[in-house]
Amino acid sequence: MATKLNEGEILNGLQDLPGWVLVGGRIEKTFTFDTYAECVAFAVKVALYAEKANHHPDSLEIMWGRVKVAYVTHSAGGVTRLDLEAAAQVDTLA
Repeated sequence: MATKLNEGEILNGLQDLPGWVLVGGRIEKTFTFDTYAECVAFAVKVALYAEKANHHPDSLEIMWGRVKVAYVTHSAGGVTRLDLEAAAQVDTLA
């Protein structure tokens, strides 16, 4: 099982993940796109990556021109290295 990181470890890990922030005990980032279709296409990429990695976002919210992705490992009770690694991978999909 993944181990929950403390706030300092999370904030340190976020230094290498521009745009990702710690909010309410999870990490999240809002990605912007020119069209709704681009938002949906990105969300599908995130979903396919999550299935392959067997680590799914806590939230994947599609809005006009924006997609918010959030991670937390519920089984560990907080943010883990798996969440930071997933965030880095999601950045490559945008």
